[in-house]
Order: sequence, then structure tokens, then C-alpha cells
Amino acid sequence: MILAASISLVFGLIIGSFLNVCIYRGPRELSIVSPSSSCPNCKTPIKPWDNIPVISYLILAGKCRKCGEKISLQYPSVELLNGLMYAAVLYHFGLGWHLPLLFALVSSLIVITFIDLDFQIIPDVITLPGMIIGLAASHFIMPDPFATYSLLGFVNSVIGLLTGGVTFYLIAILSRGGMGGGDVKMMAMVGSFMGWKGVFLTTLVGSLTGSLIGIGLIIFKGKGRKTKIPFGPFLALGSLVALFFGRMIVDWYFPG
Repeated sequence: MILAASISLVFGLIIGSFLNVCIYRGPRELSIVSPSSSCPNCKTPIKPWDNIPVISYLILAGKCRKCGEKISLQYPSVELLNGLMYAAVLYHFGLGWHLPLLFALVSSLIVITFIDLDFQIIPDVITLPGMIIGLAASHFIMPDPFATYSLLGFVNSVIGLLTGGVTFYLIAILSRGGMGGGDVKMMAMVGSFMGWKGVFLTTLVGSLTGSLIGIGLIIFKGKGRKTKIPFGPFLALGSLVALFFGRMIVDWYFPG
């Protein structure tokens, strides 16, 4: 298991490098395939040995080899976070056909988080295919985060998708723009992967953490109550809590 988790960590670091490309180019409507990565400042193409996840950042001391421009800490952070998530998924759920699906889910949540932080959008290119994949895999591959040795099931997936989508659509209407369409589709995707229980736990954790951060910004940063704070990162955090700790939380809250 330690060897498998280590391999997953390395694989996650490599995929994390690609996620950085998606995070930077996706919202700017640039191709994620070509051209090859280059320094945003001097436009010098990045050599393969300078593009090793995390390690190259440390060797280069966080600067471009050519022009000395600082490289954003976000790049190694995304790589490391994705690698750790992959290792955690394997350790928690074990080996099986579900691994690629869960890897894709956690990577999608990471991409959503950083794009929403920078641009306040959640791309449809992630959430819409995610809904379909969640529904398609629910009966054959997707484990139920709230049950031991059990698949999610197609019916539970459909109910989760509708619960997440409809609930957040109503919130978007009632909030009059306080909730965006991207959040609605994101929660529909989460529901398709984790069912209605996952939707409720994600919403609870996301709302709680979002409220705490919002209050902290008002108190310590002088932000106003009408300051817009992207909700996607908090929903992503809630989704990860539901994925890894959902059954533990439900068993604790409803003992016996």
C-alpha cells in the first residue's frame, strides 16, 4: 500500500503540472495542448528539466532560469496538492477501477478552486461532462462515500444531481445574483458523484467555512458585507470532506 500510494503521489504530481496549464489557459480560452509552456514574462520555452513538478521550482528557487522573474507559488502548490490527494484517494479507497474516476474528481475540484479564485467562474467544460461521468459510473464503479463496500447506484446519483442542481438554482434565484450558475452546475456534478448525502454535507461544510472566512475578512481586512467571495473553493473543500469523511461524520452524528 505504501508503494502504491507513493506511485499515486508521483502520478498526481505529474498530472498536477498539467492542471496548472488548464488553470492558466482555460479561462483565457487558450489551447491546453500547444504551444509548450513558457515563462509568462520573457516567453522563453520551459525546458523539460525545468518542468519537473515541485523539484524544478525548488532548484530554480522559484525564479525563471532565463530572466529571473519570480514563478508563482501556485504552480508547485497545485502539483503538490494534487499529488497528496491522489495518494489519499488510494489509501482511503484502495486499488480498483474506481481510482481513475476519483482521481479525475479531485483534480476537477482543484482546477475549479483556483480558477474560481482568480476569475470568479466555474467552467462548464468541467462540470457538464462531470455530471455525465458521475451518472454513468455510479452503477458500475463509483463507491458510495457514505457506505462501506457499496456502489453509489444510479438512482442515488440521479437524486444527488437533482438535489444539488435544483437546491442551488433556487438559492441563485433567491439571492438575486449572489450565487452563480457555475456553483449550480458544480453542485449537480458533486451530487452525481456522491448522491444526495454528499450534496447536503458539502453544502454544510462549504457554507460554514465560507461564513467563517467572510466574517474574518470583514473583521481583519475591512471588507464590506457586499464584497463578493467566490464560493467554489468552499464547495470544493466541502466535497473533499464528504468524499473522505462522509461516512465517519454520518456515523458520529447518527450513532447506531
